[in-house]
Amino acid sequence: MRSKWVLVPVTVMAAVVAACGGAPREEKKADVPKPKAPPPAEYRVRFETTRGPFTIEVKREWAPKGADHFYGLASDGFYDGVRFHRVIRGFVAQFGINGNPKLNALWSATYIPDESPLPPRRLRNRKGTITFAVRGPNTRATQVFVNLRDNLDLDRSGFVPFGRVTEGLDVVEKLYYSYGELPPRGQGPDPAQSELLGEEYFARSFARLDRIEKAVVE
Repeated sequence: MRSKWVLVPVTVMAAVVAACGGAPREEKKADVPKPKAPPPAEYRVRFETTRGPFTIEVKREWAPKGADHFYGLASDGFYDGVRFHRVIRGFVAQFGINGNPKLNALWSATYIPDESPLPPRRLRNRKGTITFAVRGPNTRATQVFVNLRDNLDLDRSGFVPFGRVTEGLDVVEKLYYSYGELPPRGQGPDPAQSELLGEEYFARSFARLDRIEKAVVE
C-alpha cells in the first residue's frame, strides 16, 4: 500500500503492507517543543472523540522511549483534532496525522530509536494496547494504533506497546471504519495527500472519519 506507515508483522504482512509506502523519508532534525516537565513514570491520557471518550494508561517500564515521546506529543496538543485515518475492524485503529501540515511535518520528521534492549516488563500486542506505527527500524514518530484484537505476531517484528486502553475500548471499536484499508488495497485516505493537505483533505474526501476533539494528559 502506498501509505507511508506500515505495521509489519510476519504473518499479517499482506494485510498491513497497504499501510506503508516506499522507503522512509530522509531524517531531518526538527526543533519540536520540549515538554514543560520531565515525562513521568506513569500517566494517563483521556481522549475526547466524536464517538465518545476513551482513556489510556502509559508506563515507562513498558517502553521508555515510546512513553516519553508520546508524552511530548500529547502534552503539546499534537493529537487535538486528529482523525482516525485507518480503522480496520477487528485489527487496528490508527491515528497520528495532524490536520495542520506544517505542524505535522515538524513532528513527523523527529524519529525516536527502537526500544533496545527490549524492556523486561514490556507488554504484548494484545487487544487494547497502543503502539507506534513504523516504516522501518528507528522510525517511530507520531502515528500510533490501538490493537483491536490480539496481534501477537507484531511482537516478533519489534512493535512494543507503550500503553493500554483502560476505559472506553468499546468507543475505539465503534470508530468509523467503512473507508477501509489505505490505497492501493482499499479506498481509505492516501497518506501522502493526508500529510500534504491535512484536514482540508480529510474534510473534503473522508468527512465521516472520526476525530479526536481533545487529548488531555492526566
